[in-house]
Amino acid sequence: MVMNSCLYECSVMHHRLEPKEHHFCYRIFMFALDLDEVPTLAKRLPFFSLNRWNLYTFRDRDHLTLAGGEKKSAKENLVAYLAENGIQFPADGRILLVTLPRVLGYIFNPVSFYFCSDAVGTPLCAVVEVGNTFREMKPYLLRERGSEGNFRLITPKHFYVSPFSALDLAFDFKLRIPGETLDIHIDDRAGERRVLLSALTGKRAPLTTARLLWFTLKYPLITLKVIFFIHWHAFRLWLKKIPFHRKSANPELQRDVLRPHVSIAAKKP
Repeated sequence: MVMNSCLYECSVMHHRLEPKEHHFCYRIFMFALDLDEVPTLAKRLPFFSLNRWNLYTFRDRDHLTLAGGEKKSAKENLVAYLAENGIQFPADGRILLVTLPRVLGYIFNPVSFYFCSDAVGTPLCAVVEVGNTFREMKPYLLRERGSEGNFRLITPKHFYVSPFSALDLAFDFKLRIPGETLDIHIDDRAGERRVLLSALTGKRAPLTTARLLWFTLKYPLITLKVIFFIHWHAFRLWLKKIPFHRKSANPELQRDVLRPHVSIAAKKP
């Protein structure tokens, strides 16, 4: 059986332009999972499981969960979210989720991407699921496609992602439909100025046991690697005396957050 799910060997790039320049790039790999195929993959791949411990684990609860959806699958929760936003997802539609799984039980996922299409593969919409180190999550729905066929959205951020980025910035999402390559860009904008450039680019690889083991050796403990780099570069930004924004300082600019941290939940009227 031909599977839509695959892996992407990726480069992650961040380039801060203001108030001081800071650039870094590192390599990881990510899973691209057709959510209808996850149960089959969990049976076929000895080092990958669904909702139980393994070297790599996909847990439904690690992703977008609406009120009352704790026991639903990731696809059911995503379809419910789309319905809440006026999109009736077809029963035979497909959802490809580009994400990091749990590695030996540990998960940290700064961003995941849902690409939604109908049964014949026509793109319908995309959802960007942004997370932070406080275990909060916020989804952003991309409905429109630009002249090059990419999903595009410029929207107020209203989410605490980094202590070195103001909450009144806007996200500029540019998502190309995944194929042989992965090409995703997320920039931070202050009005017309781009102040932070981020890119996730990669090449497709088959999701097989052999390739998964090879990537495990080449990129060990990827979720720990991601959280380490986040804190390491935060420390370097602190040394550069970049202005620091506390999590509790502007709760009114942290809106529509899933699993809100006590720092903002306690300040809501």
